[in-house]
Amino acid sequence: MARFSAPPLPATAGASVAATPAGAAAIERLRAWPGEHRVVVGLSGGVDSSLTAALLVEAGWTVEGLTLWLMSGKGACCAEGLVDAAGICEQLGVPHHVVDFREHFREQIVDFLVQGYGAGVTPLPCSRCNREVKFGPMLRWAAAERGIERLATGHYARVRHAEAGDPLPVPGEGRGRHQLLRGLDARKDQSYFLYDLPQQVLGRLVFPLGELTKPDTRAEAERHGLRTAQKPESQDLCLADHHGSMKAFLDAYLPPRQGEIVLGDGRVVGQHDGIEHFTIGQRKGLGVAWSEPLHVVRLDGAMNRVVVAPRSEAARSTCVVGAINWVSIEPPTAPLELEVQVRYRSGPERALLTPLAPTDADYAAERPHRCRLEFAESQFSITPGQAAVFYAGEVLLGGGLIQA
Repeated sequence: MARFSAPPLPATAGASVAATPAGAAAIERLRAWPGEHRVVVGLSGGVDSSLTAALLVEAGWTVEGLTLWLMSGKGACCAEGLVDAAGICEQLGVPHHVVDFREHFREQIVDFLVQGYGAGVTPLPCSRCNREVKFGPMLRWAAAERGIERLATGHYARVRHAEAGDPLPVPGEGRGRHQLLRGLDARKDQSYFLYDLPQQVLGRLVFPLGELTKPDTRAEAERHGLRTAQKPESQDLCLADHHGSMKAFLDAYLPPRQGEIVLGDGRVVGQHDGIEHFTIGQRKGLGVAWSEPLHVVRLDGAMNRVVVAPRSEAARSTCVVGAINWVSIEPPTAPLELEVQVRYRSGPERALLTPLAPTDADYAAERPHRCRLEFAESQFSITPGQAAVFYAGEVLLGGGLIQA
């Protein structure tokens, strides 16, 4: 993989005005962090990762910036992000490294998405990208190339490290494990996308923004005079941002495949030009005239059909989840009552989790654990390919991919 490095300039970090209370508390936590204070910061060119680097520098850490080159062209992960990340490192007086991950990103994320959408599944790329492209590979690069064992990012999440003492009380066995916690700002909490990180990765992470709100971050970025302080956030998946829309991305890789929109009994009510353009729960944009609003309830990849139904028939109370990564507790052997989040923007819902025996295919997979979820109230958007993430209050217990 190609690597490009920029030498550091004289440090200009260290704000001349007092930190906000949240910023001051974050700096004190970083100063009190046990062990060596050397870290690589994953820099995307946005305000969150920029402030992460600035707070670490202010707290006295030895910081180096690392940006992954994931795509060519516009977008947060491309030219604009690279330039802003380099500018932040120049401003802070720390080295900046750029590593060419474009081929790896194409294999792990682009091909994965295209295959999933073509088969009628709605894949979740962000958690996969965090596991396969970002955290693990960045830690390996930092250790091999710079002799640094820690990675910091601008995610709104927290890790309670195993060395901190007794784990937070949760259902199941959590002793000796690093616990992943929600970010303090419920509106920005990103723990959902981190459920698939293994213990060996969690133990080496630093999340300086975990106890900040987004307004805190903006205020601290202004205090440091960061060039990204008022940079707007990307509202879309990076691939959608890069191509202009998710539809444009899919159209670039999947040819139009006309098919039928049908009711559950097989009656044809409309036509479509590709099941990849539909999601479970969708109501608008179906192009179907019916006596009552219809919602997408299933994508049939084998028959190239979009199955729709009235809202009263669209909810489900159970699902099967596979490829589970148990994070803050050991894999349970008995049913657990917990909270489950089936979409990033959905709220946690009470459910009973019952472990299931792995199938032969599961045994061959990297993560063989499976379960059945029974929700206290029926859910409207249970989508194969998306993640079901398990919580006990602020502690993320684990998560997996919805299979059926």
